[in-house]
Amino acid sequence: MKLLPGVYMAVKKDGTVYYRSSITYKNKHISLGSFASENEAHQCYKDALKIIENDEVFTPDDYNKKDFPLLDFHKFVSLCNYKNNGLYIKTPIYMRVNFFNYYLSQDDVLIFDVDDLFYYSNHSIMRRGSHLFVAEYGMQTNIASRYGIRNFARPGIDFRYVNGDTHDYRYSNIEILNTYQGVTAETKSETTRYASRIHINGNYLIGRYDYIEEAAISYNKAVDYLKTLGCTKNFVKNYIDGIDSKKYKEIYDSISLPKSILNLGEL
Repeated sequence: MKLLPGVYMAVKKDGTVYYRSSITYKNKHISLGSFASENEAHQCYKDALKIIENDEVFTPDDYNKKDFPLLDFHKFVSLCNYKNNGLYIKTPIYMRVNFFNYYLSQDDVLIFDVDDLFYYSNHSIMRRGSHLFVAEYGMQTNIASRYGIRNFARPGIDFRYVNGDTHDYRYSNIEILNTYQGVTAETKSETTRYASRIHINGNYLIGRYDYIEEAAISYNKAVDYLKTLGCTKNFVKNYIDGIDSKKYKEIYDSISLPKSILNLGEL
């Protein structure tokens, strides 16, 4: 039985027949999706033809269900990028001048440096609220870690987007304000000190210090103390770069935890 152009019949393990749609462009065979009917698969094929055979230049902004009723938006992005920029990428990436867009949806668009193109060509991004993840080694990895933003970092306190756009992940747009967990820089009368706090059913001030490394180590000491009380919360301790073990111990031993923490008792 001859099928409509761009359509291939397939059978599921349970014997159910379905139809796959695909197209060949510039000698590349591109899968477009699976459908319950032959007509739907053929319509998807015709949607793709509109992009690659039309003299009009389509971009991701041109997608709409009236003109492309069966073609998935992510496939639309990939085809537009392939035709306009000569690069086929399976993930929904569209190349711009000196950067690229990653389309989570038509209205949810991320910006990345071209240096990240290989990585995101091979990793699909998922969103959960304000957090962006990729599947990596069987785990969900927050992409913020690629840019020096640690877990639980506070926007505007620990890091900031220079131009204010929280979708812009270009390296020049991400400024790390604080590299350590539980530490906040506080400036008063042009003097900066570093406050260390820990959250245990509310925020507890550990102390204020002249040096950020001291504040980071005081946080670690508070974590260690809470563990001796039986606290099971998964605190992330600070790694202090540039300080050897002898100096670390010297600072650690010199720090006195406040009574508000010492008097917590069994947790």
